[in-house]
Amino acid sequence: MKILVAGHLGVGKTTAIRTLSEIPTLHTEEVMTDAAADTDDLSLVGLRNKTTTTVAIDFGRLTLPGDKIVLYLYGTPGQRRFLPLWKGIALGALGALVLVDTRRLDASFEVMDLIEERGLPYAVAVNVFPDSPDYSLEILRSKLDLAPDTPLVICDARQTNSSLNALIELTAHSISRAGNETS
Repeated sequence: MKILVAGHLGVGKTTAIRTLSEIPTLHTEEVMTDAAADTDDLSLVGLRNKTTTTVAIDFGRLTLPGDKIVLYLYGTPGQRRFLPLWKGIALGALGALVLVDTRRLDASFEVMDLIEERGLPYAVAVNVFPDSPDYSLEILRSKLDLAPDTPLVICDARQTNSSLNALIELTAHSISRAGNETS
């Protein structure tokens, strides 16, 4: 299964793929330059110390327990200027894991809109940061305007079990949705 790992700039996509992959990961991480200063607002909470960004894709692979399902994880760039690339990466994906940061929830809507426009099932994983506001899942679901059947989990992209739980939610949701569409 091809899975997108999507989200806005600095939300933890690269970290999640590094955490989950059973193979050495591919990254197109580059040093951020002054050329992007007008488009990437690094003064936002959580981005002040960011020095690199994904400029194409991150890639990893994970075989789920039982060796029957292999997930190919494609991390997408988080900036709008990479939208043409993002569309190509999304082709053939069976679902998307959308990482969000409670310090910048409003930045999540653009990514979720892109995924919904393509009709991809998705799960939302709230990546926790030390200074993140803590909301209940009910409040987060409301703030993110999620459909009742969209999986929503709390996740720490640095922890394997936490990230794996988010992927399992997405995988189950994608399989369930595919089964409903063929019935």
